[in-house]
Amino acid sequence: MIKEKTRLEGRKIRQKRTRKKVFGTKDRPRLSIFRSLNHIYAQIIDDTEGKTLAHASSLDPEIRNSLSGSKKDKSKAVGALIAKRALEKGIDKVVFDRAGYKYHGRVAMLAEAAREAGLKF
Repeated sequence: MIKEKTRLEGRKIRQKRTRKKVFGTKDRPRLSIFRSLNHIYAQIIDDTEGKTLAHASSLDPEIRNSLSGSKKDKSKAVGALIAKRALEKGIDKVVFDRAGYKYHGRVAMLAEAAREAGLKF
């Protein structure tokens, strides 16, 4: 009997495959995202020390109070906010980790907004 994989199990497999290659260092930390049904979260992580250097989400008061638009608009705002917070801490180059999601829609909007705000990846 063949067991079918759920969407979450498939994403976890893709995520593990990507994490073998994508590794955040002190010079170039990893920009990791998580996309839920209603919100999007972004973290900049130094994998050598296992520490989160900066984070932003659509639940941050700066974004939550100002935007009432679509989820794509919130993703753009999260991308700009994570880039702003990273640049304040002296981080300008990152490695993008899409966490098994397609580079499409909200994920692409977040990445493009982060690039426009000054992050290089």
